[in-house]
Amino acid sequence: MSASPNRNVGAALLTRRLISNLLAFLCCAAAAAPSQELRLQFDPSKTTIAFTLGDILHTVHGSFQLRSGDVDYKVATKSVSGSLIVDATSGQSGNHSRDRKMHKEILESNRYPVISFRADRVEGNVASIGSSNVQVHGIFSIHGSDHELTMPVRVDVFPDHWTADTHFTIPYVKWGIKNPSTFVLRVSESVEIDVHASGANPGIAH
Repeated sequence: MSASPNRNVGAALLTRRLISNLLAFLCCAAAAAPSQELRLQFDPSKTTIAFTLGDILHTVHGSFQLRSGDVDYKVATKSVSGSLIVDATSGQSGNHSRDRKMHKEILESNRYPVISFRADRVEGNVASIGSSNVQVHGIFSIHGSDHELTMPVRVDVFPDHWTADTHFTIPYVKWGIKNPSTFVLRVSESVEIDVHASGANPGIAH
């Protein structure tokens, strides 16, 4: 026996109403769900910035100090913002005369006391918890000039703290900074940078 026309029409209306209500619920849920954001506050006391400059006779090692740093990363869109501010006047290699020349003639740190990196793009995914390897693109500012830079970064996020490590090269001569080489001493035209950073409370916000 076939179903009556009225019963078929009623079933169709009920199905249509259920689908409409489900779609409305999903749209409201999507609109109400905020994007997850990972906030990394850098601790200068737990951040090391080391540089390595090679020359013919030996390799020069030194360091700089971080003034401040914070990065906000939106998990859903992979957008990033924030900056790292380094004290250019803090640079030291353990040799007083060499460091004096570095600050006076090379970095001119009295005139340009800040070195900074402003992040603007991330390639790869940063996990809310666990390890991630990403490429961070941004603007590296040194000696009064801005330069595009992409650095590989390993990020380890834990429930109560995070760490980040990177190694990259600065072609300082190509960027217009004076080469400190002399007739006797010949140094590389690029400097290697290693950064280890850490902070407490990753601050996963919703």
